[in-house]
Amino acid sequence: MFSLGLSGWVKNTKQGTVIGQIQGPPDQVHDMKLWLTNVGSPSSRIDRTVFSNQRDISKLEIHGFSTRY
Repeated sequence: MFSLGLSGWVKNTKQGTVIGQIQGPPDQVHDMKLWLTNVGSPSSRIDRTVFSNQRDISKLEIHGFSTRY
């Protein structure tokens, strides 16, 4: 995602929130979390961010980045 070398997916929910999963090197995941918390996509309004179910993995389980519907 935006040249951080991350894999994962995002989905807009019916409640007006976004859910997703991010995988990649810890430093890049950290940078993405900062971007999601403070900047976001151009048309987004960020009220709060919640990151849960975080864990270390030895290799990527998802390859590429996609939008789910």
